[in-house]
Amino acid sequence: MKKWSAPLLLIVLLVISACNNTSGSAQTPDTSKEATASTITYQSENGPVQVPANPQRVVVLTAYTGDLLTLNVNMVGVDSWSKQNPLFADKLKDVPEVSDESLEKIIELKPDLIIGSSTSKNLDKLKQIAPTVTYTYGKVDYLTQYIEIGKLLNKEKEAAAWVEDFKKRAEEAGKEIKAKIGENSTVSVIENFDKQLYVFGDNWGRGTEIIYQAMKLKMPDKVKEMALKDGYYALSAEVLPQYAGDYVIFSKNTDGDTSFQNTNTYKNIPAVKNNRVFEANAKQFYFNDAMTLDYQLNFFISKFLGR
Repeated sequence: MKKWSAPLLLIVLLVISACNNTSGSAQTPDTSKEATASTITYQSENGPVQVPANPQRVVVLTAYTGDLLTLNVNMVGVDSWSKQNPLFADKLKDVPEVSDESLEKIIELKPDLIIGSSTSKNLDKLKQIAPTVTYTYGKVDYLTQYIEIGKLLNKEKEAAAWVEDFKKRAEEAGKEIKAKIGENSTVSVIENFDKQLYVFGDNWGRGTEIIYQAMKLKMPDKVKEMALKDGYYALSAEVLPQYAGDYVIFSKNTDGDTSFQNTNTYKNIPAVKNNRVFEANAKQFYFNDAMTLDYQLNFFISKFLGR
């Protein structure tokens, strides 16, 4: 057998390797890394969706605007509720208001991602404009929902870190509040909207997730009976005393009917007489996105603990 010198053997091997690299599928440049870098597959509740790995122009049609603000994601269109929220006003002053029916306007905004609700209209048409992901409210708990938004935006680590920090802060505040007001003190959350009063369970925004789930403060039995299952319960001002806890969080719409506050029925509620009604701006208090949760937690710390 003929012996090969080391340099000649090396040359032969390089030639064979070059030939192999120019045959078959190897003739096409490998763009898999490029594709992976530009898009990710998000496992939505309706199946996998290809979405941008780093979305730059997002339209939000439902109550997740505060989540995107916390994750520093640019939005080019938001829903009317978000646009009216004083908490978001500065950050959204140049962002147009859109809805699931303003399709032409959304097209003009050239979004690369649309986030909506499972009840949003025109979903088939929205999906033709940009990748569209929807969520069903209450399908997962409020903190898991934020992590899901993080996954969608390729920011799961940031979202998970925020959740852990928030849970710790809320738990610590809850312990301090219980120590101050007593383990058995009850807290109600009410809201006026137009001419109707509502009392809330433990998962319908208005800070209820923090009060009842994170802090584990007690809910009045009547509220538990009527509002816990559906999340909220409509009631008249006449029966409000039956639902008022030792402390009341009043999510107040100043443009709604607040005349009940002038009645003797309201004024004689123990929480009212003892200055234990804490009023919040309803438009800042509606939702349970990350930015709103931070605001609500600070509100409770201020009102209950005085700091």
